[in-house]
Amino acid sequence: MWLLLAFLSALLLGFYDVFKKQSLKDNAVLPVLFLNTLFSSLIFLPFVLISLYAPNVLGGTIFEVPQAGWEVHKYIIIKSFIVLSSWIFGYFAMKHLPITIVGPINATRPVIVLLGAMLLFGERLNLYQWIGVSLAIISFFMLSNSGKKEGIDFKHNKWIFFLILSTIMGAISGLYDKYLMKQFNHMLIQSWYNIYQVFIMCPILLLLWWPKRKSTTPFRWTWTIILISIFLSAADFAYFYALSFDDSMISIVSMVRRSSVIVSFLFGALVFREKNLKSKAIDLLLVLIGMIFLYLGTR
Repeated sequence: MWLLLAFLSALLLGFYDVFKKQSLKDNAVLPVLFLNTLFSSLIFLPFVLISLYAPNVLGGTIFEVPQAGWEVHKYIIIKSFIVLSSWIFGYFAMKHLPITIVGPINATRPVIVLLGAMLLFGERLNLYQWIGVSLAIISFFMLSNSGKKEGIDFKHNKWIFFLILSTIMGAISGLYDKYLMKQFNHMLIQSWYNIYQVFIMCPILLLLWWPKRKSTTPFRWTWTIILISIFLSAADFAYFYALSFDDSMISIVSMVRRSSVIVSFLFGALVFREKNLKSKAIDLLLVLIGMIFLYLGTR
């Protein structure tokens, strides 16, 4: 069951990336991100209120949001900061880079999870996992060559640096998610971390964007901003629900979720008409083969 939920999350996540790319086109990044957090929190706020004031309505269902004190919410606030950090870097990178480059680099996130586990927790990689890591590293350097054809120098491009930071923070978030799901209800985590992100984004928006709004890219409303929140909320719901199963494996779920790159890559080719697709497709294929080896190594 949890594996099917992971695949569903991957599909939804692919469309989330597409709508994010479309919303950020010629648009101000921070207002788009703020509205994403706002709409996502509004999606889950009714579940919080119903669970609080009419507990019999959702009681015992997967949509119930149990009450919790500060000893739990402090962990959720940490989750909010980690995710928002990843999103801020990732949104800026998505705006300025082709989605056919962003997707494959994001897909290397499970590799960072494995390497992090090795460095921080003393875990050792087996042969299959080393093959998967090696293929992901090779694909990254091949993407670098593909990017040069479009004037993107991986060594000196700050948006590539932003994307790498986003991927690292996302990997940290994935490890932290498994820790949270072992202890707390999935709806409690997802509902409140979205709500807390709105409050975190308010000062960021007022201090960083509002004073410079007239001298930078102006904000324009587009309905795809709402679709970002809808598809992200649905993808995260399936993701957190998958991790709530006792036998679920974050390494497998993380890898499956990265298959969302197939959806975003196809849209980059067919809708956004991006360049150098042949070489990027080979890079993507290497990433996906690497994910298969990681899967074999974690069975």
